[in-house]
Amino acid sequence: MASRFGSIACILALWVGTAGCARTPPEQALRETVAELEAAVGERDAAAVEAQLAEDFIGPDGLDKTGARRLAQALFFRYRSTGATLGPLEIALQDRHATVRFTAALTAGAGGLLPESGQVYEVETGWRLEDDEWRLVSAQWKERL
Repeated sequence: MASRFGSIACILALWVGTAGCARTPPEQALRETVAELEAAVGERDAAAVEAQLAEDFIGPDGLDKTGARRLAQALFFRYRSTGATLGPLEIALQDRHATVRFTAALTAGAGGLLPESGQVYEVETGWRLEDDEWRLVSAQWKERL
């Protein structure tokens, strides 16, 4: 009986150790989260956009989590199709925080750029790892063109 218990304990220890090794590396997990956010914009899903935001999210001019959802809802209401095309991500990881910089082109309607002037934006975002999930805590953007 003790031998059987020891074998089960060894198998469980091996399984736990292997499961820990299978965890997605932080940078890869962050890239996947950014891709989910990009997809949420394309799917016009304001709730999915909001789900990526930390409770203390802050954006330009004091934009908070609720304001960001309302902004997304307004854009999705105004344009029948939306999308975001992101340039290469520049990621700087620091413990449980990260900064991600990229360029973004927003599309709407029949593929026209938002706003009508066709702006591309330089974006800098701050992220925090919360319960093994990356949450967007800050975002700043400026027109690039």
